Amino acid sequence: MELTETHTLPVPQARAWEALNDTSMLKVCIPGCDSIDADGENAYNVAMTASVGPVKARFKGRMELTNIDAPHTYTIVFEGQGGAAGFSKGSATVNLEPGDEADTTKLSYSAHAQVGGKLAQIGSRLVDGAARKIAGEFFKRFSAQLQGGQESQGAGAADENGGEVQEGQEKGKKSWTAWISKS
Repeated sequence: MELTETHTLPVPQARAWEALNDTSMLKVCIPGCDSIDADGENAYNVAMTASVGPVKARFKGRMELTNIDAPHTYTIVFEGQGGAAGFSKGSATVNLEPGDEADTTKLSYSAHAQVGGKLAQIGSRLVDGAARKIAGEFFKRFSAQLQGGQESQGAGAADENGGEVQEGQEKGKKSWTAWISKS
């Protein structure tokens, strides 16, 4: 599987870099993420639940940041096990550069991954579609968190961003996101 995309973030490059290295922010933004815990320098243990077509599993894995050139680029090397559902492993190169407009950042990434087990049996179109959906939801949440971090920390700004982030999602999570935006 290969996935390459570009997104414009509503903050300067230094702030985008800082946010991409903030595990508490990433935990809130990654769909299904249960935990991200440091495991040495630039390495993390990650636990998350993901659904790919008919396969839903809890994955435990490790990611490591390599080729770090702050605040411009790094490579994420990852591997994860989902029990009977299978495994995934791969890497993603993330690049940041100043955006076309003032105080924006252009983030581009290219990810390459392999899956095995039941995940490989369900077909690459379902796996690719699920990966694109997770990435899309991540960037939607990430942009909303970045905008919330720049605005007033009052309840009005947090509620607005919480509402945007939660559009089309399960009821009851809006207050959680609003609470996170205020902290």
